[in-house]
Amino acid sequence: MSDETRVIPRPYAAGASEGELGPAAPFDAAERAAVYRAIYTRRDVRNEFLPEDVPQDLLMRILDAAHHAPSVGFMQPWNFIVIRDAAVRRAVHEAFLRGAAAEEQMLDASRRAHYRNLKLQGILKAPINICVTCDRRRHGETGLGRTQQPNTDLLSTACAVQNLWLAARVEGVGVGWVSIMQESDLRAILGVPEDIAVVAYLCVGFVERAYGKPELEVKRWASRLPLETLVFADQWGRACSSTKPP
Repeated sequence: MSDETRVIPRPYAAGASEGELGPAAPFDAAERAAVYRAIYTRRDVRNEFLPEDVPQDLLMRILDAAHHAPSVGFMQPWNFIVIRDAAVRRAVHEAFLRGAAAEEQMLDASRRAHYRNLKLQGILKAPINICVTCDRRRHGETGLGRTQQPNTDLLSTACAVQNLWLAARVEGVGVGWVSIMQESDLRAILGVPEDIAVVAYLCVGFVERAYGKPELEVKRWASRLPLETLVFADQWGRACSSTKPP
């Protein structure tokens, strides 16, 4: 394994050994800029995947980042089904086509042609698909932090998806989240047990180019909401005095 592709060691806080408190200073300017760059340039990739396979060590590095997501009660409820098999991906693609046809009929007639022209998945084009699941009984019926808010296991798994996505962006790997299919179809195709929740189906592969803005914004399906309309002070609906980012 080359120096460029080996799994990056996971450093603990500088000056502290495992299990001890240590300094937690801000990142320096370059490190901070890199983190924000990953956040702001992350895209939901659909049609830009390259056929080149993702090396196993790089894939495991991305999955390791996902596995280090925050989880309520340190429950770590996720599993990752890595799918390369063409026949399995074709079956998932058929499930997507059924879902897309059903969704189109739910739209206002004036939007259906626009919908058909959108690229909404990369199941067959991406060399890897990943199904992210949530084991809702990994630590018993409740688990620390779930007694009052039982869906925190699902929310924790969503954090793992975000970690995966940002790590992939840093590596030049694109990710697309495909949600237009029935969970029951995915469960049957992938053999997911009934007590395991399907949280995300992701298309993963190298990309050379990506949109400067989210694709659905570029193609005028939706636009980003102004931050100042989404931030409240102390109570629902009470506007903050200043909410615009620098």
